[in-house]
Amino acid sequence: MPSIPSGVIKVKRLHPLARLPERATPGSSGCDLYACTETEIEVGRDPTLIPTGIAIEAPAGFDVQIRPRSGLSARGVMGTFGTIDSDYRGELMVTLYCVGNLSSYIVRDGDRIAQLVVAVLASFDLREVTDLSDSARGAGGHGSTGP
Repeated sequence: MPSIPSGVIKVKRLHPLARLPERATPGSSGCDLYACTETEIEVGRDPTLIPTGIAIEAPAGFDVQIRPRSGLSARGVMGTFGTIDSDYRGELMVTLYCVGNLSSYIVRDGDRIAQLVVAVLASFDLREVTDLSDSARGAGGHGSTGP
């Protein structure tokens, strides 16, 4: 069995008032990411980048993702998934936009805007083949297993 990598996710403040990611509860799988902005940012229907004021360094072997916050999603503020590669050293930015009946949302400095989730990255090879094995589901997708 392969060993699970261990290490430290290093966090650098790019702005002196930036908040470091933190878990809301001991059982939280992700850490809250916070907006770091000197002015309010209006989020509308078009994707809007929200700065966090931090950069990270993740060791090789880790899968670091930015994920939406369920509380914002329930109000119509969607966050996009983002992957943070182990060699990326720039500021973490969160993409937000409004859906449904919500036409705009104001983000203020210090608001929780996303989750930072870390997992172990699977090691794999890709191999081109001419055929794939049969399965009960086959090529059915996008709702083929039910509503």
